[in-house]
Amino acid sequence: MKQHPLTFKIASEPEEMEQIHQLNYDTFVEEIPQHQQNKSRRLIDKFDKENIYIIAKDNDVVIGMIAVRANRPFSLDHKLHNLDDYLPKDANPCEVRLLSVKREYRKSRVFYQLVNLLVSYCLKKDYNIALISGTDRQIMLYKKIGFEPFAHMVGTEKARFQPMYLTKENFETTSKAFTKLMTQKKKQSKLLNFLPGPVLVSNEVEQAFRKTTISHRSIDFINEMKAVRTKLCELVHAKNAQLIVGTGTLANDLVAAQIKKLPGKGLIMANGEFGYRLIDHAERMGLKHYTLKKEWHDGVSIEEIEDFLKTHRDVSWIWTVHCETSTGYLYDLHRIIELTKKHQIKLCVDACSSVGIVPIDFKDVYLASTVSGKGLGSYPGLAIVFHQEPVVPNNEIPRYLDLGQYAVADSIPYTHSSSLVSALHEAVNKVDVENRHILANSARKMLTSAGYMVLGNEDYSPGILTIALPDFLSSQDIGDKLRENGIIISYESHYLRERNWIQFAFMGELTMTEFESAFSVLQQTLECKSKQV
Repeated sequence: MKQHPLTFKIASEPEEMEQIHQLNYDTFVEEIPQHQQNKSRRLIDKFDKENIYIIAKDNDVVIGMIAVRANRPFSLDHKLHNLDDYLPKDANPCEVRLLSVKREYRKSRVFYQLVNLLVSYCLKKDYNIALISGTDRQIMLYKKIGFEPFAHMVGTEKARFQPMYLTKENFETTSKAFTKLMTQKKKQSKLLNFLPGPVLVSNEVEQAFRKTTISHRSIDFINEMKAVRTKLCELVHAKNAQLIVGTGTLANDLVAAQIKKLPGKGLIMANGEFGYRLIDHAERMGLKHYTLKKEWHDGVSIEEIEDFLKTHRDVSWIWTVHCETSTGYLYDLHRIIELTKKHQIKLCVDACSSVGIVPIDFKDVYLASTVSGKGLGSYPGLAIVFHQEPVVPNNEIPRYLDLGQYAVADSIPYTHSSSLVSALHEAVNKVDVENRHILANSARKMLTSAGYMVLGNEDYSPGILTIALPDFLSSQDIGDKLRENGIIISYESHYLRERNWIQFAFMGELTMTEFESAFSVLQQTLECKSKQV
């Protein structure tokens, strides 16, 4: 029998509510004789309209639940006339009711996971104490979680309950199982990060980042900066590299400021969000240029570029993205380099989403930009500019955008972050382009075999898989549901929302096992949503 990862969430769908009423009946009518039987075999709680139901699901089946509400009077108010006398003076209470887990799941972590989500919900609502009427059959279990009994037993002879309350502090300190669960949950949340940035970093990179901060003027920092720049150049076969505190946007502004010194006009290609952003960089910098604009996801052939150059002899430079992050489209950089050499044109490349993801040779590239927090597998915060020729300071360029200022100061003209440089140094040592390619191709085959519409083919970047969802499904909704289950994908950018796309990026410390887990949850989510349409 196929095993499905369990889902823990706040109930929101009609079919979930129906199953809650059925589970309520099974537990509080048939198992614990608290209510009368009925032919519908459904039990709708008297506070149903006020309840927030936290549920556990196995595939589409609700297998556990807890209800929480904060409106007074509580059910315990009717059973204990002096309820507030038992509570701390600063209590902001909520009441937890209808705790139920199907029999076959009671020896699993379902109960702890439900309580975990309950505590998180209560903290968000600023409740600092949760009240419960614990069945006398499970008092020891409640105590293990951290519930404290108070007052006397309530209920009937057939269904006796002990008033109890739970605080966050008790939950954290009395339950070893909770501590273990939280550790596992934190690990899982890291492992299931499929963003194109910030990415999941390795333990070694994390440790390097945590090293004691040192002065950017110290000899140790200067030596590490030289070492990481050298390794970056070796990785992409570049002659020079400068590191700047900033983002990919800053790196491209630095490139634009250098391009401005070139004679003639340029050509900028665009078939996605980041190609069009290069055009915006050029316009803001006042660069003289032509554009070769295509619809999103449409290819740009070498023949088209060459035909353009033949009819526009004044083009002296080309600026293009390498990987178009918004779609995963990968320009044929090798053939573009051959073309620019043939026409004696300088080539500038935005490689923010390709360095560390695919093999790259910048030996004949005039300028190229990338960042620390994507394919290189480190933290965001460092902009990187590769340059083929030596550069010198130019007082016509704003200081922070003057690449020459960095070149003459070994990339340290201004304050730098030793933490970010140390982390990047460690990350560069771990770049494994071949493994990323194998992982992404396997993931693409799994998605396409299951019927998903993945943009492009294996010629696209292995770093980005873009899935076009059918119109009857919402990318925002699917992304939100995956996030609830600890799977972080790219879907919130405006250009993805507008096209109803979601993306899985393979730029961090990920394995096929993690993707298989995410894929399983994706399948369940889409199946569930499709049934509702």
